[in-house]
Amino acid sequence: MRDNDLNDLPEWDDHRFDDGEGGEAWKPNPTKAACKAMYLQWGTVMTVLKAAFDSLNEPDEEDIINKEMIADEIAMIMNDAHVVAVKIQSSEVGLYTIRMENASIIRKNAQFIKISTNSFIIDDLMEPVHRQIIRDEIDNFRELFKIWVSTFEKDEYLDEWGLFI
Repeated sequence: MRDNDLNDLPEWDDHRFDDGEGGEAWKPNPTKAACKAMYLQWGTVMTVLKAAFDSLNEPDEEDIINKEMIADEIAMIMNDAHVVAVKIQSSEVGLYTIRMENASIIRKNAQFIKISTNSFIIDDLMEPVHRQIIRDEIDNFRELFKIWVSTFEKDEYLDEWGLFI
């Protein structure tokens, strides 16, 4: 079974942003290779997230936390996880400012997901080992993210907002 069957992400398409003219397509592209590795690792993160959420303990009847609140929190986390995947893929359009903007969003969402699992531990809904697996996979993702960001090359386009100069 492929990871994609478990995490709902589309498979990586190596030719999604090719210019169609074949000019430089044959050359190795470290940014694209790093981006692909990062996307595949994020698929693993999403798989372990879904598995952890599928195995949450049921709250006690007298608990303040109810199933609807838990479902809302899970939906929020999974939405942020899907945004990460979309931002990874859309970064391959190639513009420096787009890559930097997406990198910022990816970092924010990955950090949010990593710390959001704390509430499930506090409320005795998630096993600590499941949270640790999620954190470990996000840490693996972070290492690939750092490699990816190190491949960015500033281009001639100016950031109109002056943030990524």
